[in-house]
Amino acid sequence: MQNSSPRSHLPRLQGLPLLALIGGFAALALALMWWRWGGTVEDSLAYYDTARYLRGDIPVGELRAPFPYRLLVPALAALAPGELHNSFATLNWLFITAAAVMTALTVQRLQLGRQRAIVGGLLLIVSVPTIWYAPYLLVDPGAICARAAFVLAVVSGQPWLAAGAGILATAVREENIVLLFWLLAARQISLGAGLLALATAGGWLLAVRWWLIPGLPSYVWTPSVQTLLNALLDVRSLASIAAAISVVLPLALLGMRQAPPALRPLKSLLLLLALPPLYAALSVRVDGRAVWSLYPLLIPFAMCWRQAPASPPA
Repeated sequence: MQNSSPRSHLPRLQGLPLLALIGGFAALALALMWWRWGGTVEDSLAYYDTARYLRGDIPVGELRAPFPYRLLVPALAALAPGELHNSFATLNWLFITAAAVMTALTVQRLQLGRQRAIVGGLLLIVSVPTIWYAPYLLVDPGAICARAAFVLAVVSGQPWLAAGAGILATAVREENIVLLFWLLAARQISLGAGLLALATAGGWLLAVRWWLIPGLPSYVWTPSVQTLLNALLDVRSLASIAAAISVVLPLALLGMRQAPPALRPLKSLLLLLALPPLYAALSVRVDGRAVWSLYPLLIPFAMCWRQAPASPPA
């Protein structure tokens, strides 16, 4: 990554424009999330129990792998005062707001214009997965927020910030260690710094598995044709996936050819991040969250459609 170009500095909105962007996104996200605030879906109980364990309310034997290994968001919820349903929902509201702001800054950083930047942030908030899943007791909004920070850092030419975002993303969900592998393989960061980031993330995963939450039964996701056939018959999951794909993915595919140079390397990362959900589809039940997790990468590409990248300022 070169740090000498105008693109190397993080985009800045100062004063009232910044406050208006944050406040508007926060208000809109809250309005859309309120109707299901603190609700639960299939995985929610596992994350709820993890937070209860961290508060000392239940023994470790009541936890169910692999969910307790995704420790960062339940730990923050456990540290927050008050009832856990509200803590999770509040955290997720903050994560979605921050992710939308960083997505808007990413689009602006790509010199696609302020209007498209705002639309990009709105696309993340006003989407079926956000409306449906963000209020629940889940860690996905935290992962999306960390991925949005990673993408912003990459297009801004800030490898250390990208590495930090990748480490945090891994602490939220283990498959995000792929971000750090890509950062190193794509030569977006020096060898020493990349290996240090990978070692830090890997050390965290090992510490959680063998020290912070020891003794859980091992788990294996085994691909099977029957699991895939069951998924193809699950109308609700298919509808969730279709809703997540319907707007953002077609626009992203159309915009990829017009993507500015700073964004083009992320095409390979997008393919890498699609592999874990595809493997999960052969092993366990998946839904629209699998596509939702890709929004921080898909939306900047979507905003490139019918927009020629502006030339860098002199």
